[in-house]
Amino acid sequence: MLAPKKTARRSLLVTAAVLSSLALAAPAAVAAPSPSGSPSASPSGSPSATPPASMSTVGGARLGRPGTQVNLAGGVPVLPKDVSARSWIVADAESGDVLAAHNAHWRLAPASTLKMLFADTLLPKFPKTAEHKVVPSDLAGIGPGSSMVGIKEDETYTVRDLWLGVFLQSGNDAVHVLSAMNKGVQNTVREMNEHAEELQALDTYVVSPDGYDAERQVSSAYDLTLIARSGLQKKDFREYASTVSAKFPGETKKGKKGKPVRKPFEIRNTNRLLSGDSDVPVYQGIAGVKNGNTTNAGATFTGVAERNGKVLLVTVMNPEKDEHNAVYKETARLFDWGFKAAGKVQPVGELVPPRSAAQAGAQSGANPSGEAGGSGNGAGGTAGAGAKPVAGAPAANGSSGIGIALGITGGVLVLLAGGAFLVNRRWPLPDLVRRRTRP
Repeated sequence: MLAPKKTARRSLLVTAAVLSSLALAAPAAVAAPSPSGSPSASPSGSPSATPPASMSTVGGARLGRPGTQVNLAGGVPVLPKDVSARSWIVADAESGDVLAAHNAHWRLAPASTLKMLFADTLLPKFPKTAEHKVVPSDLAGIGPGSSMVGIKEDETYTVRDLWLGVFLQSGNDAVHVLSAMNKGVQNTVREMNEHAEELQALDTYVVSPDGYDAERQVSSAYDLTLIARSGLQKKDFREYASTVSAKFPGETKKGKKGKPVRKPFEIRNTNRLLSGDSDVPVYQGIAGVKNGNTTNAGATFTGVAERNGKVLLVTVMNPEKDEHNAVYKETARLFDWGFKAAGKVQPVGELVPPRSAAQAGAQSGANPSGEAGGSGNGAGGTAGAGAKPVAGAPAANGSSGIGIALGITGGVLVLLAGGAFLVNRRWPLPDLVRRRTRP
C-alpha cells in the first residue's frame, strides 16, 4: 500500500535535508570557514563591513540571504527599528520556527557565547561532585585580558564549582581546567568541532574552547541558537545558565590560630537580562543563556525566555550602536517583538535537528519538522545548594512563579535508538528553570 501523500512528502523532505546537510558538512572537514566568508577578512577573525552576498542555507533559503528576513503581514507587529546588530535571530525554541532573522548565517567571531558549545560538549562527562586539584599546566595558555573566576593553583574544586565559574563569570580559567580534565585543550577543541558538525552548526569552527579571539574562529547567530537549543536539553545546562549568584571557593589561607581557612566569595552572572544592571532591568521570563565580549567579536548574546507558554531564543551579535549594554537592550526589543509576533508571523526558516536525529527521522518516516533534543537530564541534576537560580521576573501572565517549575511541555516524545536525542513535532524544554525570588 502506498504511504499517504503527507507522510511520503515528509520522508522526502527529511531525506533531502539529510543529504543537503551531509554535502554542506563535507567541506568543513577539509578546511575551516573564513571568518566572514570573505578572503579580505583579517586572520584574527575580525569581519568585513558587510555580509557575504550568499551564505549557508541550512534551515531555509531565506536564511542564507543578507539583510533582514521577515514575513510582515496584517496583524504582525513591525520589527523594532533600533536594532543595530550585525546579525540576529528570533526563533521558537520548541517548534524550531525562525520568526525573523538578520544575516543569520554571517560567520562572525563568537566571543564567550562559544562556551555554550563547550558546555554542551563536556557537561555529560564529569559528575558535578567530582573534585580536581589544579596544577600549573591546567592554567597554561589563557589569553591576556581573559575573564577569570579566580581559580588558584594547588586548590581543589568540584566540577560544579568549575561550571558555575564558566556560566556566571565566563571564566576562561575554569574552561582551561575542565579542558585539562578532558585530555587537554586540543582534544576539547576537536570534540567541540565534532559536536558542532553533529548539531549541523556548520558555520562554526572552534580554535579556542573559551571563545577567546583566535584565527579562523567563527560562528553565526543561527549556529549559536542551535547550540543553545541543544544545551537547554540538559538539566545541568539549564540550571547553571539560569543561576544569578553562587558561592565560589576562595584561596586557602592561614587563620588566626594558624589553621588553614578557605572562605568562599560571591560570584554573579554577567548576563544582564538575568541579573540586571543600572540601565537594564531583569527581563520577564528570562532563563539564560550566555553572553560574550571580545575585541573582534564585540558584544554577543544568546538568551532564552518564556511567556504565556511560548519559549523563544534570541541571538544578537555585535551591535554597532555605541551604547552601554546595547546587546541586552537589543535582545530585549527582539524578545518583545517575538512574543507579540508568535502565532501571527509566518516563519522564514527553521532550526534544524542534529544530524543523527534527522537521519533517524528519515529512516522512520518521522515528521521532518520535528526537532531533536536530549532527555532533559544532564550529568547529575541541578546546580545544587548555594546557587540561586531564577527565571527572572514574573511572566507576562502575572504569575509570581515562586517555587513553580516552568511546565514547558510539548506532546509525546519519541525516543530514538541509543537514547541520545528525542524527536517530535515540538521540542519540549522540561523544567527549564525553577522560578525563585531573585537575591
